[in-house]
Amino acid sequence: MPRLLFLGLLASSLLFGQASVHDLLEKKTLQLIERADVRLDGILGVVAIDLTDGHTISYNGKTIFPQASSIKIPIMIQVMSDIKQGKVSWEKSVAISKADVVDRSTRFEEALKATGQMTVRQLVEAMIEASDNAATNKLIELVGMANVNRTLDGMQLRQTRLRRRMIDIAAATRNEENVSTPLEMATLVAKLYRGEVVDKAASAEMLNILSRVKADMRAAIPANVRVAAKPGELTGVRCETGIVFLDKRPFALSVASAFLANETSPVPEITKILFHHFEMVARSNKYGRSLQ
Repeated sequence: MPRLLFLGLLASSLLFGQASVHDLLEKKTLQLIERADVRLDGILGVVAIDLTDGHTISYNGKTIFPQASSIKIPIMIQVMSDIKQGKVSWEKSVAISKADVVDRSTRFEEALKATGQMTVRQLVEAMIEASDNAATNKLIELVGMANVNRTLDGMQLRQTRLRRRMIDIAAATRNEENVSTPLEMATLVAKLYRGEVVDKAASAEMLNILSRVKADMRAAIPANVRVAAKPGELTGVRCETGIVFLDKRPFALSVASAFLANETSPVPEITKILFHHFEMVARSNKYGRSLQ
């Protein structure tokens, strides 16, 4: 539902005395997100999914944004699917060469100097934990770009597309960008949380790998709360998608931005707004009375 329509319906409900305290809390949270958007030198999209009841909070949630390195989550999913089907194994060795090296390929270059090969597990961990771009390109070569998109189609995530390898400026110039919407990315990690991607064991393994990422969401959340997320960064673009394992009210969150002039990421501020929202819900009854 478009944000302005949603706020209009809330206002109508309030006029007739039908809005609940949760409706009013969501309206206020959306206003805080909108204020952050107004201050942002760029544009913003946000979706948060309450993993307790499935309720979705959306701000420009169906808008297509570049995903930068956040698109590596679907690539990891395809690798896991191929492992499940017996097409590859975690310990399969993949030959690597100097010709594969692109910008931001630290772990790849370390392995190149040491052994000239990496296992599939090492490639996946390098892609997610270190956002290693050469490792990512090797995995795209291994599983196939078309297969990644076919798997996304099977999950009804048709706006999420892998269209190019990492650091392919010529492809980006042709508008062959890796894209998704905040709604689809949040839905994707919600499926991971519920164990619906490949199988429960594979979903849990992928969340464990994402939990080791140094992400902007992680920095904005108290240290005692687990976060599993993958950020993305391009010139003029900052995004991140993940799960915040808040006790009693875990939530999926996807933040996307574009046209950024000063390269400041909106992820920390938006994460704090949504964390505060779900923290209040977690500690209150249905009428907003705090029980803690």
